[in-house]
Amino acid sequence: MTNLNKVFFPKLELTKGDLLRYYLRVAPALLPHIAGKAMVMKRYPNGATGDFFFMKRAPSPRPEWIRTCGIEHGSGNVINFPVIDDRAALMWVINLGCIDLNPWYAPCDDYNRPDYLHIDLDPFGAPFEAVREAALIVRDVFTDLGMTPYVKTTGSKGMHVYVAIKRGPSQHGVWATAKALSHAIAKAHEDLLIVEYRVAKRPKGRVLLDYNQNSFGRTLASIYSVRPNEEAMVSTPLEWKEVERGCESSDFTMRNVPDRIDRVGDLWAPLEGKRGRFDLEGLAKKLHVDV
Repeated sequence: MTNLNKVFFPKLELTKGDLLRYYLRVAPALLPHIAGKAMVMKRYPNGATGDFFFMKRAPSPRPEWIRTCGIEHGSGNVINFPVIDDRAALMWVINLGCIDLNPWYAPCDDYNRPDYLHIDLDPFGAPFEAVREAALIVRDVFTDLGMTPYVKTTGSKGMHVYVAIKRGPSQHGVWATAKALSHAIAKAHEDLLIVEYRVAKRPKGRVLLDYNQNSFGRTLASIYSVRPNEEAMVSTPLEWKEVERGCESSDFTMRNVPDRIDRVGDLWAPLEGKRGRFDLEGLAKKLHVDV
C-alpha cells in the first residue's frame, strides 16, 4: 500500500488510507457481487477532485496472484481485465487509485450472458424526489411482471433498479428487453419519465430510464462503491420502504455505510443466489424481442 496519507476527499479530510480501510471493512459484503467479473478501472491518482483516466488492461508488472479475464472486443483485440476475487486483489485495485468499482454484468466464464437486467434512473435536472418516484414506478411494473426488483442509490444523483435473471439471454438481448420495457413505462408516465437520449430534445425535470447501460461493454458503479464526489457518497442498497419514506443519496457515505452493513446486513445478498432468478426469455417473447 502506498501514499496512505494522501488526501482523496479534501472536504472531509479523508485519505487514501481511509478509502482502503473502508473497502477492507465492507469486503465481506462487496466481494460476492464482483468476484469472477472483469473490472474496468477508473483511476484517480490525485483523489476525487483530481483528474481521472480509464484503464481496462491489467497493468504490468503486477502480482502473480492477480487473475485476469480476457475479453475480445469488436476490433478483434483481446483485453485482459483484472478480476477481484478476494481482499488482496481488492486492496491492489484500490491502491492504484480506483475510488469506485465498475464490474461487467456477466462472469468471465461467459461474459456475454449477463446475470442482471437493470435500469439506471438518471435525473436530467430533476430532484431526487422525482428519482425516488421513478424507482417506485419501475418497481411496481417489474413486480407485476413477476420480477423481484432490487434498488440502490448510485452514490450520486440517481438510482439503480436491478433484477437477477436466469443465465441464457445475450447482453444484446437483455439490452433489447430493457429498451422495450423502458419505452413502455415512459409512455405510461410521460409527465415524469423519458427515454430520449438527444439532450437537446429532453424536457428538463424528467428522469431518464437509461436502458443503454445494459449494452455490451458498459458498466455501472457496483454496490458499495464509494463515488468520487466531495461527500464520499456510496452506492448503497436500500429497502423499498426507505425509498417510500424519502431517503436521500447523501444519507449514505463512506463514513456510515460499514456500520449500516453491520446493522442491516447485505440487502442485495439474495441477488447473487441461484434461486428466484427471473426467466427473461419468456418476457422477451411477449415483447417480441429476440434474445
